[in-house]
Amino acid sequence: MTREEALEIIQEKINNQNLLKHSLAVEACMESLAEYFKEDKEKWRLSGLLHDIDYEETKNSPKEHSLRGAEALKNLGLNNDIVEAVKTHNEAHNIQPTTKMAKALFSVDPLTGLIVAATLVLPEKKISYLTAQNVLNRFKEKSFARGANREIIKKCEDIGLSLEKFIEICLIAMQKISKGLGL
Repeated sequence: MTREEALEIIQEKINNQNLLKHSLAVEACMESLAEYFKEDKEKWRLSGLLHDIDYEETKNSPKEHSLRGAEALKNLGLNNDIVEAVKTHNEAHNIQPTTKMAKALFSVDPLTGLIVAATLVLPEKKISYLTAQNVLNRFKEKSFARGANREIIKKCEDIGLSLEKFIEICLIAMQKISKGLGL
C-alpha cells in the first residue's frame, strides 16, 4: 500500500480533524524513528498513519480499539509487522509489543499528544517555538496533559532511546509538518 492509498483510507475512516492530525503526527514521528534506526521508513510511517484506523468505530468500545484496526489492515494485505504494531499500540489489551516498530508506535502515540499540549500552552502556540527541554519539563508535571501516559512514553528505552533523544526526534519530526498539524 502506498502512503497516498493509506491517507485516502484514513480520510474516509476519520472525520475528526484532530484525530487526523494525530495520525499525521504519529506518522511523521515513526518515519523519523525509522530513519534514525535505519529501518524501513515506508513500513514504519504506514503503521503510524494507520494506527487509529478504527478509532471512530470503536471510541465507545475501547477494548475493541486496535483489534478491529489490525484485522482491517490484515484484510487489506498489509505486512504482519504493521498489523502487530497497530494491534499492540492500545494498552487496554495488555499485549506487549515485540518488534522495534511496535514498541516505537506504542511510545510515540501518547508522546504526540504531550507535544501538542506543550505547544498549545506557549504564548505563540507554535510548535516551532517548542524545545525538547520544554516537553521534558512538561513531562515531569504529572497534572499536565494527564492523558499522555508517561509510563508508556518512557518505554522508548525498550528501543534503546533515552527519553530526551526520543522527545527530540519526535519533536523535530512534528515541527517539519507543522502546517499540516495546524501548529
